[in-house]
Amino acid sequence: GTVFLAEHTMLGRRAALKVLRPEFSANQEMVTRFFNEARAASAIKSPGIVEIYDFGYHVDRSAYIVMELLEGEPLTQRLRRFRCLPLPQALTIGRQIASALAPAHRAGIVHRDLKPDNIYLVPDGETVSGERVKLLDFGIAKLAEAGPNRTATSALMGTPKYMSPEQARGAGSVDEKSDVYSLGVMLFELLAGQPPFFGQ
Repeated sequence: GTVFLAEHTMLGRRAALKVLRPEFSANQEMVTRFFNEARAASAIKSPGIVEIYDFGYHVDRSAYIVMELLEGEPLTQRLRRFRCLPLPQALTIGRQIASALAPAHRAGIVHRDLKPDNIYLVPDGETVSGERVKLLDFGIAKLAEAGPNRTATSALMGTPKYMSPEQARGAGSVDEKSDVYSLGVMLFELLAGQPPFFGQ
């Protein structure tokens, strides 16, 4: 999809507008997955999860999500600049990711694609470190109440080098432990400058 900077004309509130490309908006499975992101993020009450304002279809039938506009940088960019992070900073980021995941897991939501690209670091004067982690892209999240037909058991979805072994096998019983594994891989990368394994 494409992300635009948007503004509510009546409220003057800025937001990020994520629009699914027309060829994907015509694919019901893709639209379901896209809206799954909005539903999953909306179901979690945490300052560490990007806030969803609205979602639906534009007049041209393109699917869209309106979400909180984040100003900061993705964790990927931070790693690109510094390669690895000091232990206190890495642990703070790891703790905040875990704190954002906890309410998601309590709600029966497994992210299934945790990686530095989906972690955003935003300024926040209320935190000791001066910044807050925001989890993004719940597009392939598994909602417990959605049942096994949300994603086919054999479908391999995620990013290989951050996937848990059971997720890489395409197991249908992927649960919150898979997110914990991915968090461990990211912590390793934050401290060592590279992930423990590489995948294609």
